[in-house]
Amino acid sequence: MPSPEGESDMLPGLRATVADSRAKAAATRKRRAAEVEAAERDPVARVLVDLPLAHLDRPFDYLVPAKDAESAVPGVRVKVRFAGQDVDAYVVERAAESDHPGRLAPLRRVVSPEPVLAPEVVALTGAVAERYAGSRADVLRLAVPPRHATTEAKPSAPAPETASAATREAWTGHEPAAAFLAHLTDGGSPRAVWSAAPATDWAAALAEAAAATYASGRGSLLVVPDRRDVDRVDAALTQVLGEGHHVVLTADAGPAARYRDFLAVSRGARRIVLGTRAAAFAPVRDLGLVAIWDDGDDLHAEPRAPYPHAREVLLLRADLQGCGVLVGGFARTVEAQQLLRTGWAREITSPREVLRARARVSVVEAGEREHGARVPRAAYDVLRSATAEGPVLVQSPRAGYLPSLACERCRTPARCAACTGPLQLSGPTDPPRCRWCGQQARDWACGECGHRGLRAPVLGGARTAEELGRSFPGLPVLVSGGDQVRATVPDRPALVVATPGAEPLAAVGYAAVVLLDCWLPLARAELRTDEEALRRWANAAGLVRPGGHVVAVGPAEHPALQALVRWDPAGFAEREAAQRSEAHLPPASRMATIIGTPGAVDDMLTLFSGPEGTEVLGPVPVGDDEDEVRAVVRVPRRLGAALSGALGEVQRLRSARKLEAVRVQVDPFSL
Repeated sequence: MPSPEGESDMLPGLRATVADSRAKAAATRKRRAAEVEAAERDPVARVLVDLPLAHLDRPFDYLVPAKDAESAVPGVRVKVRFAGQDVDAYVVERAAESDHPGRLAPLRRVVSPEPVLAPEVVALTGAVAERYAGSRADVLRLAVPPRHATTEAKPSAPAPETASAATREAWTGHEPAAAFLAHLTDGGSPRAVWSAAPATDWAAALAEAAAATYASGRGSLLVVPDRRDVDRVDAALTQVLGEGHHVVLTADAGPAARYRDFLAVSRGARRIVLGTRAAAFAPVRDLGLVAIWDDGDDLHAEPRAPYPHAREVLLLRADLQGCGVLVGGFARTVEAQQLLRTGWAREITSPREVLRARARVSVVEAGEREHGARVPRAAYDVLRSATAEGPVLVQSPRAGYLPSLACERCRTPARCAACTGPLQLSGPTDPPRCRWCGQQARDWACGECGHRGLRAPVLGGARTAEELGRSFPGLPVLVSGGDQVRATVPDRPALVVATPGAEPLAAVGYAAVVLLDCWLPLARAELRTDEEALRRWANAAGLVRPGGHVVAVGPAEHPALQALVRWDPAGFAEREAAQRSEAHLPPASRMATIIGTPGAVDDMLTLFSGPEGTEVLGPVPVGDDEDEVRAVVRVPRRLGAALSGALGEVQRLRSARKLEAVRVQVDPFSL
């Protein structure tokens, strides 16, 4: 057995052997690279490597071996040697020569001869990365789904040769919708912001717009917030066009189905795509229309870097490809209003007489309800009369039973003794329980006055359904919200209690819609509070049947509720836009947030050199976490591109120096 001294004597020899082996391996790789026979035509491949490092966000040149000359076409996946390891990459271009002064490394192999990255998507991902000061590799991961080899080997079934005749019934009452659809049919590229009237079948309207574009031989891309909306538009497209003319792209479809449908679009077998936010990058051929429904929904904002919004992706795509645009919703965002203010798009809306015929909207003050009653008398009368005609929707802003509790005597919010989290009741016989840690609080006492009684300042959907069931005995009461969301309800008398976004569809619409506790969504301290409240109310009110009644229970004088009563999303959006312009807030300005540890954010701001007129606000702690801070950088709207460019440059510099990462969000959806 060798002694420790002997082992020490052996170490230099081992190190020399390892170094010699590495040198030989490197020399072998270099010799083999030199021996590779290059393709005769366009022997240079420019590739984008799949590495999310900002300083590597550019094409790199590689040699195309002769054996891969036919398969290494633009758009295919390849393996390349980069920084001593094999990495994934996409070929974006073939060229005759390279600007690189040294010897080019060859492509390791072509992973698949299937072109999955279309040239127009390459341009779009670059524009999105630049717009949001991010890395193109991160955008490519949003644009191209993972490969599924078995699915790739199968051919895509061609679409039927004929489609059903396009109709325009769902657009009745909207002007100038007929001209918009005619322009699409004739091969034009109109751009419109559409405010839908109550009782409008918006899914059928989107399908008819896609059909009008399809009649001109072009494709369409329809983006909606969630799977329930996808299912609704999917059925409408099938009804308008027939089976087999469109595909659905959603993240929950599964890897095989998602890749199959993606390939059908990439190969040109389908030209109509419906999906959620990631579908905005779908490689639709001969794209004639991009459309987004309810662009104010936060589900359109990507939660992964570089955090693009589906609306902005579609608008960039429309500029790059010269296609038509449709931004629609029952409500209207300030960003959509900005498209009209600048003249970039035209408005599609309904005359006042059409709006009056579609729905009657009124507001009841919450103080008008009798003591102990959940619903004011005026709203109760609407419920009683409307349930004789069909289902009635009751929107409750909170899910659960009693989602928040307070001291019965001094009104101090009830908190958990273990973690200071808010207390709630999940059922009529359950003890108070913490929403954060789940611990029961059987012996709770108020920390301010010592009183042990509890009251509920806010009632959840389950408690609302319980009280309405007692008020309307014998009438079915259905609940939709939380983990139990109903897609549809039958067309018969019933009370349907739902939380915002979980409202089921009624076959012919609801006889009435009652919006409870409208003061609650208005109490949030956020930039989009009023806009989001109106959006939620309008989406619920839009489900009413023609001639139905909508009653809102809340502060009647509030501008958002007044806009609902008049069904004036345009006026409300214009008012919001004017207020934000005075406060130098988006979209009148361009803004970015920088979030990270105090030292990292300070380093970022030190290196950052924005355009003239840049304002830096903060840094301030993020919530109660002192270990994370946020700085806000703001410039006038005309300098938005310069701001994104400056932030991107700093990110590349920091990446090259391997400094601590920060999270940069350009035009964040919420502050």
